[in-house]
Amino acid sequence: MRRLFKFKYPKITLLILLSIASYYLFSSSTVQSFVSHLDGLNYLGVFIAGLLFSFGFTTPFAIGYFIVASPSNIYLAAIVGGFGALISDLLIFKVIRFSFMEEFKRLEKTQAIKRVQVLLSNRFLSKVKIYLLWAFAGFVIASPLPDELGVSMLAGLTKIKTSTLGIISFIMSSLGIFVMLLIGAGIH
Repeated sequence: MRRLFKFKYPKITLLILLSIASYYLFSSSTVQSFVSHLDGLNYLGVFIAGLLFSFGFTTPFAIGYFIVASPSNIYLAAIVGGFGALISDLLIFKVIRFSFMEEFKRLEKTQAIKRVQVLLSNRFLSKVKIYLLWAFAGFVIASPLPDELGVSMLAGLTKIKTSTLGIISFIMSSLGIFVMLLIGAGIH
């Protein structure tokens, strides 16, 4: 009995189950009708979905909302949702900077990281590494992937300022939300 409830990948299993639940929830004509009749509250819904877009386990519900919502102006909706995601990303950033920095410093002292640093000690390779890290983190933030990963990379592996992270988060999240809204507009 104990083995029955012990999964090897409980978080991935939960994420898959939440994605399936979100799909069925937003496939319901009742939910679609409810979202389409929000009228003036539609942008508030987009803002809240933007807040949820940044967290791994709530992203499927945010995506479902973005696809079902039919805002009159998807550009404005992407900006409003981007502000919601920005708030969540800044919260993630502060938590990581506050509680994970000690572990990142310990990680830097490991042999594997020291070897990578020696390999990348060439000034050119170091610059390439930084640009690739920033590009990958930006992609993760814009995509439906959990922003915790992209923000963690920037918070732990770079000396990024909060204001710079805010700009990156807002732009990339707004772009990702815009794509979701475009998909929804194409379906309707």
